[in-house]
Order: sequence, then structure tokens, then C-alpha cells
Amino acid sequence: MIPLRLRGQWFSGISSMWAIGTVAGPLVGGALAQKVTWRWIFWINLPFLGLGAVMVVLFLTLNYQVSSFAAKLRRIDWVGAVVFIAASTGFLIPLTWGGIMYDWDSWRTLVPLILCGVGLIAFVVYEAYVPEEPLIRLEVFQNQTAAVTFFSTFIHGLLLWCTLYYLPLYYEAVKGMTPIMTGVALFPQTFTVAPASMISGILIAITGKYRAGVWVGWVLTTLGFGLMILLKPETSTPAWVFINLVPGVGTGMLFACMALAVQASSTNKNMGFAVNMFAFLRSFGQTVGVAVGGVIFQNQMSERLMKLPALAPMAAEYSRNSAGLVEVIKSMPDSAERVQLIGAYADSLRIVWVVMTALSAVGMIASFWTEALPLDRPFESEQSFKEKKKEGDAEKSGVVSDSN
Repeated sequence: MIPLRLRGQWFSGISSMWAIGTVAGPLVGGALAQKVTWRWIFWINLPFLGLGAVMVVLFLTLNYQVSSFAAKLRRIDWVGAVVFIAASTGFLIPLTWGGIMYDWDSWRTLVPLILCGVGLIAFVVYEAYVPEEPLIRLEVFQNQTAAVTFFSTFIHGLLLWCTLYYLPLYYEAVKGMTPIMTGVALFPQTFTVAPASMISGILIAITGKYRAGVWVGWVLTTLGFGLMILLKPETSTPAWVFINLVPGVGTGMLFACMALAVQASSTNKNMGFAVNMFAFLRSFGQTVGVAVGGVIFQNQMSERLMKLPALAPMAAEYSRNSAGLVEVIKSMPDSAERVQLIGAYADSLRIVWVVMTALSAVGMIASFWTEALPLDRPFESEQSFKEKKKEGDAEKSGVVSDSN
């Protein structure tokens, strides 16, 4: 609906709403978990979803293509949709339960991962050769900037959600904070991501350039995760506040800058496919990020506990679930074992940040291949026709009125 050059400022408007949600969400969630029950974290979404559905019906105006319902059904890539949904879902589910519900080497984890991984490969081959109107147009990956940005987007989602999952555990397990105070402690991250995205979008709209923002965003993200390695049980409040400001700003900048890089590298014909793939890969990275962090934490926690005679018998149980271990630590009386367990927890998280720093560095290096493509180009969109038609009708109406 919006010309490419101006999308940055509109993206900033969306980010401003997201800023309110990312700041309020952890606080509301922490209050519900602490004062009521964690189940209300899910129930509270229903009225907002209902409101959103009503507003979409009332206010979303689109220029629909007029054709028969049967013709629209025939255009859908049904085989590709079924294979893609089944394979991607079947691949993500075992990632969430690996190491928690079942061991990573269990057949219940490995079989769906392998089968659905093969299914995703088969889906790509099918999309390349069979359907006339594929679910995903593979040519969106053939542009250098798009391919690099898609890869970086996957890493970006992995980094961001690994942080949002494991950083609260640091505050609760290591710092002993309540869920509500943990929501407050997340402010350095949550209160900087969306504003950084907003400012980046506005600057891109003004300057027409996004590549510098991509580079700066990745440098700050890599630096920020490197600083997070310094988080220890004795880290002071001012220290962890300023440490977490850096990755918050970096990851926030990348939201707007990479989104516009993908759109700048795509043709108008493939724009919707490129944007959808951008959103999917970031979401895919989110799930993988939590799983990768879990594997690192489990291995490191088990290794460290095995070196502590008093805690070695519980090494397998304690290292199994990082979130469940928080309650174990909080229920333990003050003792040398509790201090050792907190130290092992902080050291295990530190290795998570080490790996995230390395992955961020990979994303930073990949971003060097991002091209400076122009944002000023003719605006061609099926969705702009209705607005132009309305303006034309208004002008005609004015002419008729004046003549009368």
C-alpha cells in the first residue's frame, strides 16, 4: 500500500505499538504468573485477538481480484501447502521437547526431525519444478542481498528469542528476582528494541539508505552479546542494565533495516513472497534459538555439576530443564550447595552467550555482502488502485458539483 521509500516511517508506526506491547507484556505476564496462574498468560490473549479480528474486518481495505471462487481455489498450491505445513511443524515440535520431554538421542526426537527435514528438502524441489503458482517463489533467493538478508534474518530471530527466553532465567535463578521484577529487569532489552527499530525506519525514509543501518545493527548486536558474557552472580545492577542496552539497540535496528533490505531486493511481483519468507525465517530462528540455548545449557550444566561432589548425584535431573531449575534454586535454603548451583547456572548461561556472540559475528560478516539498492523506484501495487480510484471519483464528483 505504501511506496518503498516511505515504508520506513510506516514501519516505525507499527513498531511504536509493538514498543508498548514489549514493555507491558513481561510485566503483565510476570504479574499473572506470580499473583494468579501462568495459564492466564494465554487466556488474556483471547480478547485482544477478538478485537483484532473485528478491526481487520471493519478497516482493512483491499483491492480484491474479481474471479470465481473455484478459480481462486485452483490457484492455491495445495500439495505444497500441505507438505510445507506438515514438514515445518513436524520439524519444530521435536525441537521444543528435545532434552525436556525426551532426550535428544531418543527416537521420538530424532525420527520426526529427520523425516520432516527430508520433507522440507522435498518441498523445495517440488516448488522449483511442479506448480504453476508455487507457494514460495524460489527466485526470491536468487538476489544476493535477499539471500544474505534471509540468512541473517534466521540468525537474528535465533539470537533475539534465545535472549528473551534465557535472560529472564538469569534474573530469576541467579539474581533471585520475582517474575514481576524480572519483567522490570528486561526493560534494557524490551524498551530499546522497538524504539531502535522506529528510529531506524524514520532515518531510512529520510535518507533512502538502509545498508549502514544493517552494518551498525550487526556490530552493536555482536558487541552486545559479547558484553553479556560478563554477566555473573555478582554483577551489579548498573552493570547489567548498561550491558543489556547494547544488544537491545542492535537487534532493534536490524528489524527495520533488514525488512527494507529484503523489500528493496525484491521485484514488485515477488514482494509478498519475499516479505512472507522474511517473517517465516525469523520465526523459524526463534524456535531454533530456544532449542540451541537449551542444548548448550544442559551440556554445560551437567558438566559443571559433575565436578561438584555435593551436586553430582543430581546433575542429570538439574541440567534437564533450565526453567524448572529456577524453582529448585528458590526452594533451597541458604547453603554452600545453593551458592554452587547458582554459580553453575550463571556459568552455563555464559556459554550460551558465547555461542550467541559467535553466531552474531557470522551474521555480521554475512551482512557485508548486503548491496545498497535504491529505495526510490516507481510504485506498482494492485493495492494502490482502489485508493487512486477513490481519489479520481472524488475529483469527478467535485467537477459535477461545481458545474451544477
